[in-house]
Amino acid sequence: MKFAGYALDPQGFELRHGGERVAVEPQVLSLLLLLAANRERMVSKDEIIEEVWDGRIVSESAISARIKAARKAVGDDGTAQKVIRTIHGRGFRFVAVVEESVAAVVEADEAPAATPPSTRPSIAVLPFALIGESGPHDIIADALPADIIMDLARINWLFVIARGSSFRFRGPDADPIAVGRALAVTYCLTGQIERTGHSVSVRCALIDTRDGHTVWSERYEGAIESLQELRPEIERGVVESVLQHIPQNEVRLARGLPAAQLDAWASFHLGIDHMYRFNAADNAAASRLFGHALERDPWFSRAMAGLSFTHFQSAFMAYDEQVGRHVEQARMLAQKAVETDRLDPFGHFSLGRCSWLEGRLDDSIAWFDRATSLSPSFAQGVYNRGLVATIAGQARQADRDLALALDLSPLDPMAYAMISGRALTHLQFGELEQAAQFGERAALTPGAHKHIKLIAALTLNLIGKRQEAAAWLAKARADDADLSAASFFRSFPYAQGEARETLERGLRAIGV
Repeated sequence: MKFAGYALDPQGFELRHGGERVAVEPQVLSLLLLLAANRERMVSKDEIIEEVWDGRIVSESAISARIKAARKAVGDDGTAQKVIRTIHGRGFRFVAVVEESVAAVVEADEAPAATPPSTRPSIAVLPFALIGESGPHDIIADALPADIIMDLARINWLFVIARGSSFRFRGPDADPIAVGRALAVTYCLTGQIERTGHSVSVRCALIDTRDGHTVWSERYEGAIESLQELRPEIERGVVESVLQHIPQNEVRLARGLPAAQLDAWASFHLGIDHMYRFNAADNAAASRLFGHALERDPWFSRAMAGLSFTHFQSAFMAYDEQVGRHVEQARMLAQKAVETDRLDPFGHFSLGRCSWLEGRLDDSIAWFDRATSLSPSFAQGVYNRGLVATIAGQARQADRDLALALDLSPLDPMAYAMISGRALTHLQFGELEQAAQFGERAALTPGAHKHIKLIAALTLNLIGKRQEAAAWLAKARADDADLSAASFFRSFPYAQGEARETLERGLRAIGV
């Protein structure tokens, strides 16, 4: 919808002015969308709290601050009130004249079923349906999806419909495709809770509303009396699965598009797919795709962070002789990503990796702390914090983080690195058998690169498995004939101390 030279795009979750994207905090943009969508009436403060803050208790000053920011974003103020009018003591109303396109006023049941694949991913989480016997567990049918909404709302790349709208679609017959049309979302999360005797099962499914395809489904089971204890585990599992499977599905859709039709989000998702293949050619392809995304949207913070990741990877793996330049570019892009969107954990994560390569380990851990505070289910942020703590000699805390990262994302594209990190922590514990087990398991995991194979060789050699160690060393050198202790410690800048000395002795023992 257009008004006073501005354009609000609910599907793209954007505000534009003169064709240029306006940088607005997600909560402020949600407030603008709520007021504009209900411009025929006053929106009460209670409704704003329900929709924008998911019903959490907030102060009057918090609402006032968001209203002030919303006015500023659209060139309004508290005196003029040309766009947002205050109804004193009651609420607010969107009063700007709106220019609607013909397509915007089509009734929901006449709208096309397919949402263009170029939009930012969006999701509606529906209340779970109850099947079978009723009882005190019934409250979970609303409480669990409400918690999932709050967790997903932390993720800036995913537009999450507020509970007040998605919970209008209730019951086992709620059709995800119809929900997609009505709420203009590309994904729908549904669930069922079924009680049989003393047992309960929770079924969840992620549906692509464009074609009705089931992207992911899972079933959780337990005793009825333990449902409250299972609830956080189910919540965590569902959130992590949604965050893994939506990008994978977006890649599937983007692969079918001609290059000329790739928008910023499609280019970004394809870039992520190449980025996680961990070789020079795919890293270069990822870099090009992130560049394409930024050409289409210069304010796309996640594409900046993705491009930072590719420069980090070039430096970490020494794909060329310009390691220093890659580190500088990685930091510049990560800083720009954080400045563009301070709520996106990917930017903070990328800055943490830059500090890691620069040997500023405490600073690196602090950035990963920020990333995981923004998104507690961000497995790669947890993993990288653990790995850097390992390099800093803080093995106990590191091992807990590495184990948690694997629990959060057992099928993660960086699972090999999480496992290899545990080989390094157990090496610091002096538990050589366990270190060798983790080392070899990591090297056998898809995606394992030269450093992972080298760690496998080192740890296997320490327990006397010379033949297996020699085989992994040969594979590491096949990846990089110039592999050396210096290149290993450039990528893993261990602090001086016992942990580094153990690795140095281990590398010398295998001739590196």
